[in-house]
Amino acid sequence: MQVVIALGGNALLQRGQPLEADVQLHNITVAAQAIAEVAKENRVVVTHGNGPQVGLLALQSAAYKNVQPYPLDVLNAESEGMIGYLLSQQLYNYLPGCEVVTLLTQVEVDIEDPAFANPTKPIGPLYTQAQAEKLAAESHWQVAPDGNLYRRVVPSPTPRRIIELATIKLLVKAGSIVVCVGGGGIPVVVTPLGVLRGVEAVIDKDFAAALLAEELEADALLLLTDVDAVYTEWGSPDKRPLLQVTPQQLKNYTFDPGSMAPKVEAACKFVDATGHFAAIGKLGDARKILAGDAGTTIINNY
Repeated sequence: MQVVIALGGNALLQRGQPLEADVQLHNITVAAQAIAEVAKENRVVVTHGNGPQVGLLALQSAAYKNVQPYPLDVLNAESEGMIGYLLSQQLYNYLPGCEVVTLLTQVEVDIEDPAFANPTKPIGPLYTQAQAEKLAAESHWQVAPDGNLYRRVVPSPTPRRIIELATIKLLVKAGSIVVCVGGGGIPVVVTPLGVLRGVEAVIDKDFAAALLAEELEADALLLLTDVDAVYTEWGSPDKRPLLQVTPQQLKNYTFDPGSMAPKVEAACKFVDATGHFAAIGKLGDARKILAGDAGTTIINNY
């Protein structure tokens, strides 16, 4: 079975954890162990989020005043290389002898996408309201509430095309585990002359993962995070998990736009486009989720 596994930002760096390299390495080691269990019996392609990491790189870049801060497309590439390196290393440790490849991946977006005028993608660490307002004034950033705190928000255009798709397919055909489209991919536009150019944005990882899974004709898309399933009435005493559900049924519910909503929408897009199944659940349950014994499975019909 061909499986695309997408690791959420909270799976790599849990909410409230410090943005330290050793903390991320520990979390990535846990992630690699879960992925390895799936990869022992399936062909696996891995993608991941990068919200906390790219935000930290932006802060570090802005702190050095002798050069202009690096643009987000370059910082996306840096974060993709960093996380991909750690994932590749740990996957190799758990699957000795297996070929693991990290591929920096460009993803085309539309320069006319309305997301550029309405930044919604949270990146970087959490701040109090006072801290966020001070940073926004100093760095000309936009900020927005994230739970009880605040984060920087940036444009998140819809992914349209994976530039290195043919290369990814070759690597998969050769039997490699491929880590790619990290952080939603490096956002680029194509000029009227056919030239690629990076843009200031961070693509949503879940939508990019759904596009990747569809283009690879994957049998399954797993969206792994820090919660064990999709819940209705999340945050209330009446919450209940959805175990097996169709895209049509999911339209009857409302989910948090900052966390679960994009996962649900991305999963539904993949299922509608391919007829195959998607699933959402906790990182440590990856193998059980694929078998239908944990998480939320989204299918076209029962």
